[in-house]
Amino acid sequence: MSLAERLADAQQRISAAAASANREPGAIQLIVVTKNHPTQLVFDLLDLGVRDFGENRDQEASPKAVEVRSVTKIEHRWHFIGQLQSNKVKSVISYASSIHSLDRQSLLDALGKATTEREQPLDVFIQLNLTDDPGRGGIQPVDLLPFAESVLAHPGLRLVGVMGVASLDNELERDFSAIQKASESIRTVAPDAQLISAGMSEDFETAIAYGATHLRIGSAITGKRQY
Repeated sequence: MSLAERLADAQQRISAAAASANREPGAIQLIVVTKNHPTQLVFDLLDLGVRDFGENRDQEASPKAVEVRSVTKIEHRWHFIGQLQSNKVKSVISYASSIHSLDRQSLLDALGKATTEREQPLDVFIQLNLTDDPGRGGIQPVDLLPFAESVLAHPGLRLVGVMGVASLDNELERDFSAIQKASESIRTVAPDAQLISAGMSEDFETAIAYGATHLRIGSAITGKRQY
């Protein structure tokens, strides 16, 4: 399949999953993950109508964003979706419209400091840790509300929702249900934080059934990655 065919197939599957869940497809944002692919892929996707792109490493994303911005006037957005090192914060916020992986207090401190003089707040999702392993990135659901209140204390940040990654044990319904419940919980302290960043190439249809608003889809659209 060509890039255009893979994109069209993913869009059709999104629409079908939304219909099955009695949701409007237009309420679901597709983010195409372009990591490990050359910048040309972004230009090709822009030509096909894609406007939202996801990257997880600043070392790759920063020069890619600069190149795209220097060549095209088409409005587009970069979403940072990987674990963010605190010393990369200033670089990432120079091009990213949102960060989906706010996962610890030290990163919150760095983001809060770096965004104090922004004209428009930076959109952030709190990343959840759905495992029993404290070494995994993310905030444990039991700690979500206190952490959310800490985020709300920073005027340069706009808390828009939660992000989660389903585990590898194929318990998709369990994990996406936990993400959905976390979303409901966070709205008790941040009513505007209604977004859910969840669902990737292998599981986005299930994520839609559990309320995902932002899908991070890579290989199902981009094909095999170039390492």
